Amino acid sequence: MKSFVTACCLSFLLGLVAVVESDEDYTEDEEMILSLILQDDTQPEAESRPSAQFYRCTKDAWRMPGQYIVVMRKGTHVNQVERTVRRLRAKAAKHGYLIEILQTYSGAFHGFLVKMSSDVLHMAVKLPHVEYIEEDSSIFAQSIPWNLQRILQNKHETGKYSPPNDGAKVGVYLLDTSVQVTHREIEERVMVTDFNSVPEEDGVRVHRQASQCDSHGTHISGVVSGRDSGVARGASVNSVRVLNCQGKGTVSGALAGLEYIQSSLMSQPIRPVILLLPFVGGFSHTLNAACRKMVESGAVLIAAAGNYNDDACLYSPASESEVITVGAVNFADQPLSAGTTGTNVGRCVDVFAPGDDIISASSDCSTCFTTKSGTSQAAAHVAGIAAVLLNLNPNSSSAELLQQLLYYSVKQVINSESLPLNHRLTTPNMVVALPDPASTLTGEDLLCRSVWSEMSAAKGLATATARCRHSEEMLSCSSVSQNGARAGERVEERDGQKECVAVNGNGGQGVFAVARCCTGHKAQCQMSESPKRGEDAECPPDHQLTGCSSFSSSGDTSDSGRPLHGSRRACPANRGVTSYASCCHTSSLECQLKEHDSTGLSEQVEVSCEDSWTLTGCQGLSRGSVIRGAFAFGNTCVVHTSGGEKGAVALATCCRHRSLHQPSDN
Repeated sequence: MKSFVTACCLSFLLGLVAVVESDEDYTEDEEMILSLILQDDTQPEAESRPSAQFYRCTKDAWRMPGQYIVVMRKGTHVNQVERTVRRLRAKAAKHGYLIEILQTYSGAFHGFLVKMSSDVLHMAVKLPHVEYIEEDSSIFAQSIPWNLQRILQNKHETGKYSPPNDGAKVGVYLLDTSVQVTHREIEERVMVTDFNSVPEEDGVRVHRQASQCDSHGTHISGVVSGRDSGVARGASVNSVRVLNCQGKGTVSGALAGLEYIQSSLMSQPIRPVILLLPFVGGFSHTLNAACRKMVESGAVLIAAAGNYNDDACLYSPASESEVITVGAVNFADQPLSAGTTGTNVGRCVDVFAPGDDIISASSDCSTCFTTKSGTSQAAAHVAGIAAVLLNLNPNSSSAELLQQLLYYSVKQVINSESLPLNHRLTTPNMVVALPDPASTLTGEDLLCRSVWSEMSAAKGLATATARCRHSEEMLSCSSVSQNGARAGERVEERDGQKECVAVNGNGGQGVFAVARCCTGHKAQCQMSESPKRGEDAECPPDHQLTGCSSFSSSGDTSDSGRPLHGSRRACPANRGVTSYASCCHTSSLECQLKEHDSTGLSEQVEVSCEDSWTLTGCQGLSRGSVIRGAFAFGNTCVVHTSGGEKGAVALATCCRHRSLHQPSDN
């Protein structure tokens, strides 16, 4: 190709020579061009002058090789700029190169922008009147994308994204489409594995461009660890291809991908490790079980909730309780919705994250960016924040990590009216955020969350069951019904795990069970049951009471009395009612009761634990109003009532680990 260009250039110049030689009145410029053509390269130029300086961007990823800004010396005139351009063109052509002038400058300085081979640089820096040459480079707007600004808690440094760390100690496996690893955002940050299990594309007979196949995976990789658009910019990403160019895969392919990762981790252990699953399929027992096994082996799995405006529990892997399932919100912190599509919601969603108009790497070119929306993007944000948290506490389990994500999240920002009526209670009103740099939270702090069941059938004594993760401890159990007709709740044990079982009452319209699931308790916990109906459930000596439950086998409302937290720790039982006391033993644990009376005709009563205390139990005490149920949200105990003048009392059991220098409040 170069020889062809050389021949063409020489032919043009020889023609020019012929014209020049036939015209005795040729110009000074033409004399210069003619002398350059006829000049013997073995002889030095008549005028020996120092070379101009050459500069390039200090950020290699931002450089634009092949495009150069030529700056002329002060006092240079326009005609001298034009003469320099012609001289450079002639010198380049003589050596077989073409140049293209893209722009000339005559304001702040005199010069020009030239597109040429770097091989021509040594000629350009020797041109007369040239002060210096600078290689062109990229520049970027410095306002933080809204999604990165949203997850920052330390917002006093506007215009700067500064997480507590870059997640460099954490490895991420991304199960997605292929990835364009040469993109400047993710270059040297993403490794493509040799795994590839994707189905044939639907209705496609021609080969797609690589950029179309890399689109989704490249964008998601950029959100996780991109240089400028990433959440955890030091985390390493391993690409495992389970989706084809249409973004479609199979359950069997995803299973094979998980098996490949498990085998890789056995041969080359990475800890901590995150598996990012930015896809959904229909409910699959097999896929959920495989994900559960990966969590049991020590991995953290984070999945997209799905974009179907539906219940996330109907999809996999979003429905697996051991997976951290992520819904999407927009700029206004409201559930993502676009026409007929939108984020999935419900009790299987653990937390929400930014997922609308997220800017990240585009596979169209190595420096291109684009915006995409969906729960895949939201899940990628949580994977990045998880990497930051695991970098701080690398020994955290998946359950402990989820508790930390919820602890740092921004609460009560989603307008519940925007959620489907049947999911308003069970959908978590939390949007993820990075930890505050001043936070002293460690992986051993007592943290709790509420886990909701699906609603029971409306028939009498129908049950609903809520379970904690395997590495969580259930510290209390409560129930909520639509009309207050509930028989209460009982705590059962199955396969070595506690279950919170809520029972629908006579005339009830269905009931939810709400388990209070905790990590960092560092205690031996047990459930004590009333010896007989109507008798109190007492904790053994040296045990703290973390929560109370009660159940009426007759199907009548079964709320019990105020928990006892003095020298005798117990859950009182009304006549015909069985009480359950959650009791934990450790020398550092202390618990206390907080309560708040309703005023006026309020149908909701709340009481919160103080800072440094964690809500472990929540129940309501009727003053005459019907108690529809009680549940914990964050560190607040919420009691729903039928209203009325007599009202109700919200009772919160608050616990903490007492430090060595902290006196007991009891």
